[in-house]
Amino acid sequence: SGLILQGRPSVVPAHPFDPERDAEILRKAMKGFGTDEKAIISVLAARTNAQRQEIATRFKTLYGKDLIKDLKSELSGKFEDLIIAMMTPTPLFLARELHHAMDGIGTNEETLVEILCTASNADIHAIRHAYEREYNSSLERDLAGETSGNFKRLLVSISQPTPHSNMGLTHPSSQGHIHLNSRADILHLITSHTNNMVPILHRVIKPRSYPQLAEVFSQYYTLTGHELDEAIGREFSGDIKEGLIAIFKVVLNKPGYFAQQLRGSVEGMGTHDRALIRIVTWRSEIDMLDIKKVYGEMFHTSVEADIENDCSGDYKKCLLALVRG
Repeated sequence: SGLILQGRPSVVPAHPFDPERDAEILRKAMKGFGTDEKAIISVLAARTNAQRQEIATRFKTLYGKDLIKDLKSELSGKFEDLIIAMMTPTPLFLARELHHAMDGIGTNEETLVEILCTASNADIHAIRHAYEREYNSSLERDLAGETSGNFKRLLVSISQPTPHSNMGLTHPSSQGHIHLNSRADILHLITSHTNNMVPILHRVIKPRSYPQLAEVFSQYYTLTGHELDEAIGREFSGDIKEGLIAIFKVVLNKPGYFAQQLRGSVEGMGTHDRALIRIVTWRSEIDMLDIKKVYGEMFHTSVEADIENDCSGDYKKCLLALVRG
């Protein structure tokens, strides 16, 4: 599993980009009788999140109206959910997803893991900030209130960015040579059991960057002859196990991890639309082309084919536009 440090997005900035013209097209698409969904998709699915924010700003200036409110009043169902997700600044969107995962009865641990265990240090900073502004509450405090035990320790630890901004959990390190003081940590891991393993795993995961963690994991394999996720599987159960295995998968093959998450959202009875919308809108600007490639290798079908089979109408058209690139 090679480390892909620079992902290949399916949605890239539009060049040339004329936010005023885009705002006009959207206004026309929503004016009068009926809505021109095709025009809305052709503009918004071919722009990055930052460009969509510019279009919204221009829309406000030109028409004195809130683009998101207008879209909400014109659209409905899953298509509306998808378009609103696309229009929301990414850190705020992910903050809302975290909040939703903790809200109500029962916590959706998988969503917490998917977002927090794959975020770079810079992402974590931005998400925390957006979360605090939106909910008037700290992300750590809410995580601590909704989770427990080792899983709580892991998530709370990850949700606090490390002081060195280039050392986020999955931040690609650009610092050529990697100095490792990890051999001792690895030897500890090999000889320890659940209670001792957690603090050591924290110590290994918390301050290190992507390539360093990959190095730690491969050294573990060299020294023991089995992958660390096997040891995690033996020593842990429940949420903490899922969280640690997710980190392991993300470090070794992030597109592979998201391919599995994406497959899970369209597989089985009914589509898990919230997860599908989240993964497609979020990863389309980061590594969707890598995810699609791995998806084909893993499941012998394409992301497009699965969306085609599971979704319909403008919702389907818009998802396809985002993943096609």
